[in-house]
Amino acid sequence: MNTNIRTLGELKKSGYKPKTVKEEIRQNLIRKLQQKENTFPGIIGYDDTVIPDTERALLSRHNILFLGLRGQAKTRMARQMIELLDEYIPVIAGSEVNDNPFEPLSRYGRDLVAEKGDQTPIEWLSRDARYGEKLATPDVSVADLIGDIDPIKAANLKLSYADERVIHFGIIPRSNRGIFVINELPDLQARIQVALFNILQEGDIQIRGFKVRMPLDILFVFTANPEDYTNRGAIVTPLKDRIESQIVTHYPKTVENSLLITEQEADVHDEQKGKVHLSDLVKRLIEQVAFEARNSEYVDKKSGVSARLTIAAYENAVSAGERRAIINKEKETHVRIADLQGIVPAITGKIELVYEGEQEGPLQVAFNLLDKAMRTLFANYFPNPDSFKKRSKQAAAAQENPYRTVIQWFDKGNTVNLLQDVSDKQYETALQKVDGLKDLIKTKFPHTNGKEQLLLMEFVLHGLAAYSLISKKMVENETRFSDLLGTMMNFTMGNEEQEEDTF
Repeated sequence: MNTNIRTLGELKKSGYKPKTVKEEIRQNLIRKLQQKENTFPGIIGYDDTVIPDTERALLSRHNILFLGLRGQAKTRMARQMIELLDEYIPVIAGSEVNDNPFEPLSRYGRDLVAEKGDQTPIEWLSRDARYGEKLATPDVSVADLIGDIDPIKAANLKLSYADERVIHFGIIPRSNRGIFVINELPDLQARIQVALFNILQEGDIQIRGFKVRMPLDILFVFTANPEDYTNRGAIVTPLKDRIESQIVTHYPKTVENSLLITEQEADVHDEQKGKVHLSDLVKRLIEQVAFEARNSEYVDKKSGVSARLTIAAYENAVSAGERRAIINKEKETHVRIADLQGIVPAITGKIELVYEGEQEGPLQVAFNLLDKAMRTLFANYFPNPDSFKKRSKQAAAAQENPYRTVIQWFDKGNTVNLLQDVSDKQYETALQKVDGLKDLIKTKFPHTNGKEQLLLMEFVLHGLAAYSLISKKMVENETRFSDLLGTMMNFTMGNEEQEEDTF
């Protein structure tokens, strides 16, 4: 469209044909589908589920409810719909409700067209200005959403309260000819939800004593969390009945998709990008923590585990490596497995625990999730230690246990202490002293370089501890690996001494 058009007469001569917002979105979506364009760029893992459902709903010109747990890109999906709007549309200049010049809704618009006819001034509204969003909270009122009488306006214009022009429109009428989103719909009080009935179905609104017939042209998008239905509120049944399409969202189904989301969303400082290197192994460990949490008996499944957990954990892991490099005056570094202690605050703040989890404590649950993630991934990189435990003598003779030398070194009473803030040189020295550890990595991963080799050596120690073949004890900023049996004996002897002291 020629955005230089400034009057209604010029708009008529141009041949412009107004469309409803749902028709506009439908036509632009059809064009994108025909041209094989990505309709929701940046949305990962929904290609075969949520995105096709959303496209079908938009083609059907439906209002939409996205139903899913926290951190499932519900609001982001709604905001992406802005790109399906026309770049600009014409509106009557000065209109509060984006009046269509051909069919004005407001008293202001009708009076202006009646007075000036083809000379009615026109202005152009960009697609970004046609999106409205409101977070539903218990204090939201009908006046906020729909409108109320404005006594100040009545006084300034010297009008009585019976005059329609004293109405102050709420956010929904002001979103006319655009997209309006209500987040966390169940948190909206039931009586406020009732006020939306006529807007969704008949298109008319009532403000105080005024019966204002305003067929609003809006695409409504709502978001809700299933947990809200039982814990805080509910979507009243007649309102759900008026929302034509309910689309269920979900968490990433694969670690690969989860990785892509985290790397896309993580806000890593430019200085950190050049200084701190994050291996694929560490990235996968961070993602696996979220998968373990979603299946953990200690974590409330109804609440969910947001993608924000891995995003925050990713940022913390990078910062843990950066902090260590700064302390040791190193120009660059690689994130170690021990640095993942630094992601614990990102875990504890993002999970809701059930009663058993509360008994364990959030810190212990976070460390348990880290250990489970290491155990799960260890079997993807190295032979599963359990297979050597259960193997028959004949099979054991046919294939030697690759971890035997490492375990025997610890059986002799040797220990490895990995301090979180030690330099790269001290880190290397601590790992190199373990018999058989470097040879194991060379055998399984012959093409790894020095930094990758050290990371895998450390990973083996954490993996063997996760499979209860050696002992791992974490004390503040130190991780200590030692003989499992010796640790148990010391623990037993300590208990016996304590019992003797008691008597």
